[in-house]
Amino acid sequence: MAVKKSIKEIIRDEYKRCSQDPVHFMRKYCIIQHPTKGKMYFNLYPFQEEALNQFKDNRYNVVLKSRQLGISTLSAGYSLWKMIFQSDYNVLVIATKQDVAKNLVTKVRVMHDNLPSWLKGKTMEDNKLSLRFKNGSQIKAISSKGDAGRSEALSLLVIDEAAFVDRIDEIWTAAQQTLATGGGAIMLSTPNGTGNLFHKTWSQAEAGGQFNPIKLHWTVHPERDQVWRDLQTELLGEKSAAQECDCDFISSGHTVVDGPIIQWYEQTYVEDPKEKRGFDGNYWIWEYPNYSNSYVVVADVARGDGADYSAFHVLDVKTMQQVAEYKGKIGTTEYGNMLISVATEWNNALLVIENANIGWAVLQVAIDKGYENLYYSYKQDAYVDEDVHLRKGYDLKNKGQKVPGFSTTSKTRPLIISKLETYFREKSPVVKSKRLVDELYVFIWNGSRAEAQRGYNDDLVMAFGIALWVRDTALRLHQQGVDLSRKALGGFGKSAGVYSAGPDKPKEWQWKSGDKDNEDLTWLLK
Repeated sequence: MAVKKSIKEIIRDEYKRCSQDPVHFMRKYCIIQHPTKGKMYFNLYPFQEEALNQFKDNRYNVVLKSRQLGISTLSAGYSLWKMIFQSDYNVLVIATKQDVAKNLVTKVRVMHDNLPSWLKGKTMEDNKLSLRFKNGSQIKAISSKGDAGRSEALSLLVIDEAAFVDRIDEIWTAAQQTLATGGGAIMLSTPNGTGNLFHKTWSQAEAGGQFNPIKLHWTVHPERDQVWRDLQTELLGEKSAAQECDCDFISSGHTVVDGPIIQWYEQTYVEDPKEKRGFDGNYWIWEYPNYSNSYVVVADVARGDGADYSAFHVLDVKTMQQVAEYKGKIGTTEYGNMLISVATEWNNALLVIENANIGWAVLQVAIDKGYENLYYSYKQDAYVDEDVHLRKGYDLKNKGQKVPGFSTTSKTRPLIISKLETYFREKSPVVKSKRLVDELYVFIWNGSRAEAQRGYNDDLVMAFGIALWVRDTALRLHQQGVDLSRKALGGFGKSAGVYSAGPDKPKEWQWKSGDKDNEDLTWLLK
């Protein structure tokens, strides 16, 4: 005859089972606040059970997820489970905003308040942003700061919507020391473009890195079907739906150049350079000078604070092909001498140096050395207007109204960005550089301004945008009296173009315009 267990024995056994099995603990005892159904038991779906067990079995977890799968709530339940059954367990929650981080602590509090008395931890501190038990375990919520977690002895770091957290690279670096003694991390988010820390962490996890990857596509939810997915596209738009539902890094985010186009470039053109030259090996060459071709060298100059890089591109004017590139940290005098040497090597190329910040020091080197084929800008911002070019022309001999170098201003910058986006959308340039492609992945719209994500650089991107602008405007639109339509401008790189040889162009730099005879355009680069 079986001996009937006492209530005390039943509770003891149940307590032990809960301490060993977070799924059982959460399914049977955790109550959540559902947005439409109110308070209810957290009846885990199979995908949630699997994720919870992976949290338990792996120190570091990165979760790439669709929207509204309850993973933040799952992280809250897992945190509570650890806090109850492990003394001095310290959880830190970081999110984009304090209210978002606070929400996860609130989930923990709701679950804890509704536990049976024999499971509850005795509360020593309870406020909106933290909860601390008598056993020394606690959870805190903070918004993203560069030093977040630096002074904490962390057992678990939860980064909610990690792809959207500002300065996440600094946060993760700051937390490393506190996690080194055995702490773990859960990094969870929908995607937000590529190149950021969340994307890098996910990619490394898939390749067998430190983090355990957990991918939760919208199809894992048993109550969602194609009708639901189609509704998301209708409600959110195609791009946002791909981000929020499909775990699609490439289609997500707010990159200036659409992610699929960047990926196409990476798969189609990108290759290792034929030669890596220079004192630092950062001058990359894919093609060698063809002395029948004309080139433009466009240089961006570092600010001088050590945070960014000096960069330049060598572009074949006729084919719009990137033939060489540099990105490195170099002194102004050395950079000026390098640019003169490179421009001379590439058939005395038109040398374009951005004149912002310490760009003037580099320009002065080129002027002092007497490099003749140096680009000049109109002093007035009006020069950016294409009609002005057609009306005024571009006479290098008349330099009184011009300043050396290219001026990136509030008027020119949006036009450069527009030119960059248009040409890449049309897949016109030939880009060989992985470095440039990587920068494009993190070159995003921040409100109305296009710039690199925080912690990244856009030196190569901006230099390439200026190169396209100079080629398209400062070279082609300087042909006074020539009417070039938008359609014609957009077609360059896809077809022979006005500079290409053809039946009507017996000489490479001659172009038949309307009723005019063949016009020699060699002067544009001389």
